[in-house]
Amino acid sequence: MKRNKRTPAAREYFRAFYEKNHIRYWAAMVLSVLSIGVNLFVTWLLGAMIDIIAAGEADRLLEMLWVWIGLAVFTVTVDTASYWAKLGFVRRALVQYKALAFRRLSEKSISAFSQENTGRYLSTLTNDVTTIESNYLEKPFEMAAYMLTGVGAFMMMIWYSPLLAAADVLLGLLPIAAVAVTGGALAKREKAVSDQNESFMAQIKDLLSGFSVIKSFKAEEETRKRFNGSNQTLENVKYRRRWCEALIGEASGLCGLVMQMGIFFLGAYLAIRGDITAGTVIMFINLSGYVLNAINILPKGLANRRAAAGLVEKLAEVTEENAGRAGDPVPPVLKDAITLENVTFGYEPGEPVLRDLSMRLEAGKKYALVGGSGSGKSTLLNLLMGAYDGYEGSVAIDGKELREIDTDSLYDVMSLIGQNVFLFDDTLYQNITMFRDFPEDKLELAVHRAGLDGLIEQRGESYRCGENGNGLSGGERQRVSIARCLMRETPVLLLDEATAALDNQTAFAVTDAILHLDGLTRMVVTHRLEAELLEQYDEIFVLRGGEVCERGRFGELMERKEYFYSLYNVTNG
Repeated sequence: MKRNKRTPAAREYFRAFYEKNHIRYWAAMVLSVLSIGVNLFVTWLLGAMIDIIAAGEADRLLEMLWVWIGLAVFTVTVDTASYWAKLGFVRRALVQYKALAFRRLSEKSISAFSQENTGRYLSTLTNDVTTIESNYLEKPFEMAAYMLTGVGAFMMMIWYSPLLAAADVLLGLLPIAAVAVTGGALAKREKAVSDQNESFMAQIKDLLSGFSVIKSFKAEEETRKRFNGSNQTLENVKYRRRWCEALIGEASGLCGLVMQMGIFFLGAYLAIRGDITAGTVIMFINLSGYVLNAINILPKGLANRRAAAGLVEKLAEVTEENAGRAGDPVPPVLKDAITLENVTFGYEPGEPVLRDLSMRLEAGKKYALVGGSGSGKSTLLNLLMGAYDGYEGSVAIDGKELREIDTDSLYDVMSLIGQNVFLFDDTLYQNITMFRDFPEDKLELAVHRAGLDGLIEQRGESYRCGENGNGLSGGERQRVSIARCLMRETPVLLLDEATAALDNQTAFAVTDAILHLDGLTRMVVTHRLEAELLEQYDEIFVLRGGEVCERGRFGELMERKEYFYSLYNVTNG
């Protein structure tokens, strides 16, 4: 079967292993090869020592002792240098490989990433990397050393006894055949383990994320069954992979034993006849072991390396999937307006959430988006953030169609404060600044406008928020989210029920502060219909069933006494 060519994305990942890393690679390779001569020399020494003992030449033993001491010093030096170069190569290779993977992952758009299962990335960046480290990065040095040692050993065998060398070749066909028969399944087993690891990681992440839901609904037993089933499946797949490896090893070992015993008995016969010495027989046993190792390591090593290369290609594939769309960059300003014309969108075909929606959001103005649950408010904001491409109609920023805009530059134009807040397990300061440096006065202003002064004063900027902010209340997490968004100072600010978790007084103060920001275009989804705030909006859009059923200023909508009027009165009792 012809092997598929690697994609450009896959080639980039393979190049990452060797970028600015060639010197370490070749140093490790040369030092690994240098150890070959040591191994062969040791074999020759053993044979010579046997012959010295058989001849009773005691005076030569002291000479041999000094040779062994020198050899030991040389071996330690070479091996230490080899380890240093090899470990340095592997370290840099993995750092660059994972850095490239995370860079490609971070280049995806929000919409692309939301379509994927993060368990795939957890698996490819943990379990798969371990396999790649062992079978792709470290394996070449081992294979080169074994193969060249085997070649050198075979040449020595020809020099000492062509007959035994020929017998070694014939008997060596047995382990080659054994590995060829059993080794083809290993890459398939490795891929199956990787896929099941991915599924297992995804389920663990899912169960841990939903822990509170599991407990509150007393679904512990059911979730344990799901976990145990997935766990059992994973270990079964790994068991089959290990069993395959064991069969390969056993077949190779048995055939290798037959090979060495054959060489031993033939060598013993030749030694009895006086054709070779006893030392040569012992040397041949060791040399045949080197040849056998080379025969064993090559098919298995190539199979393992091929399987590991498949994991690299898998990572390249998953990071390339749903990549952010290529488009034209736009400047981080809004000069004129955001316009939506006859926009229809639905998550499922034939089931629109937004219907023939048109509106114009002029630069620097304030807009409110109100309506009942399920009316399409959050969907509209996510659409403006480039989360969905499959809409009908037109969405344009200063006349530029949203589908044609580079997603990275889009996020410099607008930012979204959503209902669901994620905080990193880091300090308040890092969560607000998102790990960047800002002037102190800018940070203080954002903290003040988000209503975080009291929290910072009480706990300090270095207070750790805990996993997903579990050290803070829901309202405190929301205020951190608002502050981090204000720090970015994008010209367009979208708020999706951003103050829902805050008490009325704080929510009013935060919303009022946002509405008084100069130069920003604001679209605020809110269920808090307070007259003092609603009067500040330049226009209020009222959504019902995915359509704009009313629009206008607060006073105008109240005078009409239509849907908004009823919504306002119901909300305010």
